[in-house]
Amino acid sequence: MNRWQFGIALACLVLIVILAGIAGCASSNDSYMNPDVVGRWERSPAALHSHATPSRMAAPPGALPSLDEEVWVIVRAKTDSHAGEHRYDDPGTGALVTTLPGETGQVPVPLRHTEVSGSVAGYIATVDVVQQFHNPYGSKIEAVYVFPLPHNAAVNQFVMTIGRRRIRGIIREREEAEQIYAEAKRQGHVASLLTQERPNIFTQKVANIEPGRQIDVNIRYFQTLSYRDGWYEFAFPMVVGPRFNPTVFTDGIGAAARGRRGASGQSTEVPYLHPRERSGHDIALSVNIDAGVKIEQVKCTSHRIKVSKPSKRQRRVALARSDRIPNKDFVLRWRVAGEKIKANMFVHRPFADSDGYFTLMLYPPEQLRDLERHPLDLVFVIDCSGSMSGKPIKQAKAAIVRGLDRLDPSDTFQVIRFSNDASNFGPHPVPATWRNVSRARSYVRKLSGSGGTMMIEGIKAALDFQHDREHLRFVVFATDGYVGNDREVLGQVRDRLGQNRIFSFGVGSAPNRYLMNRMAKMGRGAVSYLPPNENAAKIMDDFFDRIAHPAMTDVEIDWGDLDVTDVYPRRIPDLFVGRPVVVTGRLRGWRGDGRTSVRLFGTAGSKTVEVGMRVNVADAEADQPALPVIWARQRIADLYDAQTWDPHRGLQPQITSIALRHNLVSAYTAFVAVDASRHTYGSVGTTVSVPVPVPDGVRYETAVSE
Repeated sequence: MNRWQFGIALACLVLIVILAGIAGCASSNDSYMNPDVVGRWERSPAALHSHATPSRMAAPPGALPSLDEEVWVIVRAKTDSHAGEHRYDDPGTGALVTTLPGETGQVPVPLRHTEVSGSVAGYIATVDVVQQFHNPYGSKIEAVYVFPLPHNAAVNQFVMTIGRRRIRGIIREREEAEQIYAEAKRQGHVASLLTQERPNIFTQKVANIEPGRQIDVNIRYFQTLSYRDGWYEFAFPMVVGPRFNPTVFTDGIGAAARGRRGASGQSTEVPYLHPRERSGHDIALSVNIDAGVKIEQVKCTSHRIKVSKPSKRQRRVALARSDRIPNKDFVLRWRVAGEKIKANMFVHRPFADSDGYFTLMLYPPEQLRDLERHPLDLVFVIDCSGSMSGKPIKQAKAAIVRGLDRLDPSDTFQVIRFSNDASNFGPHPVPATWRNVSRARSYVRKLSGSGGTMMIEGIKAALDFQHDREHLRFVVFATDGYVGNDREVLGQVRDRLGQNRIFSFGVGSAPNRYLMNRMAKMGRGAVSYLPPNENAAKIMDDFFDRIAHPAMTDVEIDWGDLDVTDVYPRRIPDLFVGRPVVVTGRLRGWRGDGRTSVRLFGTAGSKTVEVGMRVNVADAEADQPALPVIWARQRIADLYDAQTWDPHRGLQPQITSIALRHNLVSAYTAFVAVDASRHTYGSVGTTVSVPVPVPDGVRYETAVSE
């Protein structure tokens, strides 16, 4: 064999070895993330796509890139064929950590600080939430924190930071993620797990935090903002309110006193600080707003804020340092200038020739105000449970008394109270005569808060009245929504809704916004909130200004030259003056230059109404990477509701598939991150739940299980 032939043979041999290696890697793909064979931990230098081998890949939309960022994934353990035991190899170098002082308050807790940073473009918000966990104790711990996020938050990014190392979490089916986390915890690795208990309630777990060390968890979510009468609203919930659960119910959100773990008997439990206790946990919050048009005014009635003005259309808002106790919702509003835009559209296409995603805000026409007032049938439902005792029920009663005063003689009404049971002002709706209204005001003023929150009894009592078709019926719920059986309540609303319209009034400093919004959306109504420091009469006046000018009901949309599909909400809500409808869907294309008229058809009063709104897809605000996950979140919510109504439809695989494809946390998917660079010292740590304050205005004694 000459030198030339030898060179060719050697090259062929090298090629065969390379091809064999590639084939071996391909054949071992299915060993990744197999929870049944968890053993050794191996690292990959970048974010991991579902069931992919470790390689550098594109980060999710809006990712936070870092040269130090890594993700740690599980591979099949190497097994000794003779002994049948796992061997654990040393996976890498140690992590950098920060040493912190011990106790930070009267009650030491493993959550030191939360940092919230929001960025608003138009009516789409991108929000980063950083939770700074630390260990103030003398031995290793696992921290468990139950916390709220907005009900429509599309959570699709998760990063755990230890010193200078950033470890991007991976999305997995929930059961698999929990197994990965449990095995990492058992092996002594630092790990974190984010799960969803309700669309607005999440649990964060961080395992193996050593004494004096800090671990940060960064969560990013996207959402669309609400709009009313020229004002946009950004709301960030800071605390989960204490929920009530029926006696036989165990899959709820329980409330227990600090140190009384398991006292509520629920699958998810929130521990609460006694009013005399204070932890060192505080919160900082900032929002950068770019409204796209001139901002006339910024207002925050929930907290003290500082505002700066970079330009006419921009504001920078920060929470004042003197108002950082996380015990109430942060609510920020800003009013934009000029006449209402008839339609506002955002579009995102990942590729030039691919399907796109859109969100469109449809504004009702002002001329609805000129239509004749329709006779109303108002059913006022007031929550008189223990959690409403004090300020909340005072606000609710003031609002309902104002509502009674706004009735016309042609209207009819009913008042229902509920706590452990439900009772009515009368056996059926009565005419709004001066005498009946006067008696009803006295009935409402005598109500007080005590007992449980059997909200289903209030639902039954309110929705089961025979409907008088001569009147447009509105059912008005005034409640904090502090129930753990949200899905059961919504199921009852759906089964009994009929021709009722539902308006939800969320009462208190931290109401259950998920339940309030879902009830209103299902009932083709709207939602308002009654914080302790706002004028209840004015908020009720705003409600009457809506319903006095007939809603545009039974709304349908003609998309013109746009080829759209999978539009949510599936059932378009009624249109009310000053309150637009936001719809999100998939855009497969359009004809012509993208200029078209989107037409709405519906009924206003006794008239059939058609409203045209011009949109230009070509000029729509493009390059919005948040839109696919916002759409996916709504798609999942729709499927989740459908599964609630009919649990035998088997929609869980569909929900899981969408969530995994869009990197979203859901009821059936979770984020998990593991630092396999080192084993922490000591045995498995003690589990420590993060206790939280009861919401501002809620009485601890009537809402928390001692």
